[in-house]
Amino acid sequence: MPLNPELKASTIANNARSEGDTGSTEVQIAIMQARILQITDHLRTHKKDFHSRRGLLLLVGKRRRLEGYLRNKDIARYRELIKKLGIREVKPR
Repeated sequence: MPLNPELKASTIANNARSEGDTGSTEVQIAIMQARILQITDHLRTHKKDFHSRRGLLLLVGKRRRLEGYLRNKDIARYRELIKKLGIREVKPR
């Protein structure tokens, strides 16, 4: 399920580090978070959609790895991002 283009554009604008930034770690995590929320809402109504559930689990794992990267790179930016998005903190492995 792709994101609505308006929602994706607003997510990018809210989390971009500079003008035209679409690939920074913060933007990638924010886009994944928006997709996770969308798929979670879908699964609340379609409980037996196991293909979407698998996609959700893969997306959560990918977001978790990116969060770990950002945490190791710059912990202040990581904490600011998870506070803004409402994500729980990742435990380092």
